[in-house]
Amino acid sequence: MDAPARRAATLLFATATAVFALDRLTKVWAAHALVDRPIDLIPGALTLRYTTNSGGAFSLGQRTPWLFAGATLIVSGLIVLTAFRSRNAVSAVGLGLVLGGALGNLADRALRGPALSGHVVDFIDLHWWPVFNLADSAIVIGAVVLAWTSFRDERAGRAVGGAPDDAA
Repeated sequence: MDAPARRAATLLFATATAVFALDRLTKVWAAHALVDRPIDLIPGALTLRYTTNSGGAFSLGQRTPWLFAGATLIVSGLIVLTAFRSRNAVSAVGLGLVLGGALGNLADRALRGPALSGHVVDFIDLHWWPVFNLADSAIVIGAVVLAWTSFRDERAGRAVGGAPDDAA
């Protein structure tokens, strides 16, 4: 394995570990400090409020938590299996954000219910968006980073002389 691939994999796993640890710490704190005691950081705009969610984003699929656990296991496995293929630091960070966030929410499902069907702790309430947590934020930011790097790499390929895939 070459040095760039090793560096990218190290960055991916370090990012995932940091996200996972920070997510777990904030959820443990929220479960102890915020139950029945929300904290208004910016009144009417940002409140730290303890809640749980058995479903996925926007509380969708609350009766099928196993579906989200299964998808998380598949995506996480694919990221781990392909970790040493990347040589791009930005993509590695994006994948690390997704992996760390996915494993953070999966840990909640494992620790808060039987057979990976437990509830995920959410506590960041923006009042205009469903309540979420740091793992959710990491997954979304990681996906945006990956989309951006993919778009950037595609444009760079075209600038070097490659033709778009759909050109005839």
